Amino acid sequence: MELKVNGAPIAAFPSKFTVTTMDLDDGDSTTRTADGSLNRDRIAVKRQIDMEWGVLTWAQISALLKSMTNVFFEFYYPDPQIGTYTTKTFYAGNRPAPFAVGNGNQVLWSGLKITLTEQ
Repeated sequence: MELKVNGAPIAAFPSKFTVTTMDLDDGDSTTRTADGSLNRDRIAVKRQIDMEWGVLTWAQISALLKSMTNVFFEFYYPDPQIGTYTTKTFYAGNRPAPFAVGNGNQVLWSGLKITLTEQ
């Protein structure tokens, strides 16, 4: 599997990778009729990608986080609905980076989680 941020391969491959196809909130014209049928006004379909990493070196975690610092960036990934690789514009939400262990000047991190949401 290939994953790229702005055309460059990511610094470390995630141990977990989940693509969610999301319907954005319905518009004001979504209503139910008297018999309970739904008339739905879907605004858009977007992707959300959840990634998680195991143990990372300081250099790896830094490179991953720096690659996603822009407000929006291009992300290349395999899309299960499209059935091929695609590039879409995403932004990163919170990026918790738990400390794992320190060994002298080397620090290892474990459990970085990043959620990307399509623009």
